[in-house]
This record gives sequence, structure tokens and C-alpha cells, in this order.
Amino acid sequence: MKLPASLEAQSHSRYNPLTGEWVLVSPHRLQRPWQGAVEAAPAPALPAYDPACYLCPGNARAHGRANPDYDSIYVFDNDFPALQPAPADLTPAAERLFRFRPETGRCKVICFTPAHNRTLADLDAAQRRNVVAAWAETHAELAAAPDTAYVQIFENKGEMMGCSNPHPHGQVWALRHVPTIPAREDQQQRQYFAAHGASLLLDYAGRELARGERLVAHNEDWAALVPFWAVWPFETMLLPTRAAPSWSALDAAQRAGLADLMGVLLRKYDLLFGVSMPYSMGWHSAPIAPARTRVPHWQLHAHYYPPLLRSAAIRKFLVGFEMLGQPQRDLTPERAAGHLREL
Repeated sequence: MKLPASLEAQSHSRYNPLTGEWVLVSPHRLQRPWQGAVEAAPAPALPAYDPACYLCPGNARAHGRANPDYDSIYVFDNDFPALQPAPADLTPAAERLFRFRPETGRCKVICFTPAHNRTLADLDAAQRRNVVAAWAETHAELAAAPDTAYVQIFENKGEMMGCSNPHPHGQVWALRHVPTIPAREDQQQRQYFAAHGASLLLDYAGRELARGERLVAHNEDWAALVPFWAVWPFETMLLPTRAAPSWSALDAAQRAGLADLMGVLLRKYDLLFGVSMPYSMGWHSAPIAPARTRVPHWQLHAHYYPPLLRSAAIRKFLVGFEMLGQPQRDLTPERAAGHLREL
């Protein structure tokens, strides 16, 4: 299907098959003058080592524990975890309008590099491959626990996205229940597979590679693209081009290809507005199923949500209609992909 040219000028809604939601696209609003919030100038360059940083090698963390003098990846249990071990006195309640349940698990932190002033975009290929290996190994470790239903890998980069420490790091949480968004993606992918006998995201990646209009970059094993249903201005997804429901399914070539394409995408982000691009990103992998349960409907993928809209000083806010109605964007996904692709 060829998209009508009028989509570049006319308000319309696009369907997100991963969540079952609609996104309002209003490309004509890019002409409106901006008199809203303007972000502060980027902070001065960081040092390679900060003696006050809780995550730098050899430094003491908040509880007094000292980091080792690490020279590559460093993984440790979060000192302030959002999830706790199973409490002794909390049992689920199923009253009609006041339901709750215990939510237990583990939270880990992954320092990507000992260098305080580097980001994933700055690392070389070997260092990025170490990060991919750490993600896969930490996912496998946490998934092995009998009470783990889901493992969420994510990174918040930059003060604008709530990052509490500029040292390059991400987190991995293991939960007793599947969170809301992965559960919704599981349902949608399961329904698509039942109807079409194929993986929703594997089908989608193939169609985007063939069309090219929302493609940012790709290699033999991965595609980086702006989704047809994107909400954030320069939102992207990383999708494998071969079947891979979870981290454990990735072979050596897929891991290497991921590290390489991730570097390309992140460098493009930094070139877009001439600043180290803030973002929140996360990996969605198949829920932890019993050993004999197959999940052919699932496809591993990453979401990147950078907030900047027009420049390093103007960001997108999800407020008003977005909070009360449905997601809305101004810049079309096709135009956003074109800007990133050309860098």
C-alpha cells in the first residue's frame, strides 16, 4: 500500500498493532510559533573520572560499598531497588475495586564503561558488544529464578529523562508479574500469530525494509526504523530481521550486528541537534515461559524515546490531549526517519 501524499499535510490517526492504540498525527502544527519552555544549554563537558560519582571505579556508593576498580562492564544489585524480596505479611486482595498483590523481584545496575564522560554512542564496537553480552547474560541470570515472570532492560539517558547520575549505565529489573505494556504487546502479537500464522514484528520488519521510507539504517540482522505509529518525534525501534523471541535466541552474528547498528543509530541521534541526545530506551523480550512453552508469536525489540522536537532546546511534552485522549505527534514518522537517515 502506497501512503497518500496528503498524509504529510492532513491530520489523521495511525494504528499501533503492538498496543492496539491509535496515534493522532497533526503535521500542519509544525508551523505554529513556539513560546513555551526552552531547555537549558547542555552541561559542560564531564571529566573521565569524577571522585563524587557513585558509579565510577573505586568510589564508594551511597551505602558505603566500594565499587571495584573495573575496566569494562560492571554489574551490581541496585542499592535502592524498586522491587523487594517477598514480604512475609502481604497477601493479595481481590475486593472488586481495591485490588492489590505483592510485586517482588530484583533490580540490577549495569555500568557500560568506567569512563564517566562516555555514552553508548561514544564506545567502540568491541565495547558495545560487551554491553550487548551483559544485557543477555543478566537477562538469563534473572530469568532463571523460579518466581521471575518478566525481565525488563532499560536505560534513561540525560537529566531531561530523569537520569539521576550521568555515568553511563542502565538497569535490569526482574518482576514476579508481566508489566502492563509487555503484557499488552504479548496479547497483540499472540492474536496476530493466531490470525496470520506469522510473527507480527517479523512481518513488520520485512515490510519496512522493502518500503524504506521509515528506515533509518540496517544491516544483515537488524533494522533501525521510525515506527509507522511512533508517538515521540524521533522515536525508533530496533528489530531483528530473523526470528528471535528473546535474548537467549540471539546467535553470535545477531549480537554483533545489534552492537554495530546500535552504534550507528546513537551517533545519528547525537548528530541530529548537535548534542548528546537524551532518551529513554528499553528492550521487550518474550515473557519468561515454562521451559516447554514456545513463543513463536514474540519478537525481541527495543524502543527508543528521545524527547527533543525542534532543537536541543525544545522538547515534546505528553500533556493535555495526550494524557486524556490518545497520543499525538506533529512531525510525521516518514519525515523524522528521513532526517535521521540523511545524517
